[in-house]
Amino acid sequence: MRGKDIRLERIMKRDTGTTVIVPMDHGVSSGPIPGLIDLERSVDLVAKGGANAVIGHMGLALHGHRKGGPDIGLILHLSASTDLGPDPNDKVMVNTVQNALKMGADGVSMHVNVGAESEARMLSDLGRTAIECIEWGMPLLAMMYPRGKKINDDNMIDSIKIAARVASELGADIVKTVYTGDPDTFREVTKGCHVPVVIAGGSKTDDLSTMKLIEGAMQGGAAGVSIGRNAFQHKSPDKFVKAAAMIVHEGRSAEEAVLILNKK
Repeated sequence: MRGKDIRLERIMKRDTGTTVIVPMDHGVSSGPIPGLIDLERSVDLVAKGGANAVIGHMGLALHGHRKGGPDIGLILHLSASTDLGPDPNDKVMVNTVQNALKMGADGVSMHVNVGAESEARMLSDLGRTAIECIEWGMPLLAMMYPRGKKINDDNMIDSIKIAARVASELGADIVKTVYTGDPDTFREVTKGCHVPVVIAGGSKTDDLSTMKLIEGAMQGGAAGVSIGRNAFQHKSPDKFVKAAAMIVHEGRSAEEAVLILNKK
């Protein structure tokens, strides 16, 4: 496991076990959206702000990562779908653990929609990938989202708990999922999962709301955040990441983070 431990230290802060990750894998699903037109510039900005790692498809490794600026961990995403497909929730494998190693990745990630019609195949892909990651010493981040006909507002918290636990049971090293809305219920998620849990950023919103979401998740036992559009589409991505990192790594409040973010 030594190789996996070494690579995990490039993704998570060694002394705190926390992480600020910026996913930039949207190009496959949504095309060249604002904030990701120039991948190299986008990576440089979030690295300047102190992000621990970025997530992207192979194009990120080929065209945008480690071209300059501060170093930052690279997580290559292995699964994908497009917004134009018949079912965007149906994620298929588009890369391999072995190829990610060749590309210099520090970790890999994949997306599973728990409750979707194609759940069985995605779980099979997750389990097989986790075994390969153990073989090759590669950290695996599993993006676990409750989606499907059986999931609604009444059972959402239980669905998030199941989604996170499934990933840790099948061998993921880090789980990304949605925030339950308050620290107490999210603590049920983190206590029921064997590995660190990071939260997704959700839809694009105002700075204070996002920082409060991060603060609440950390109070609920989260190990950090994996925030995309709210970071790379921000008017100052570097400042946004720096503010988020204050909460994640230093335990600062949302209000303190916003003050830093708005400082001229």
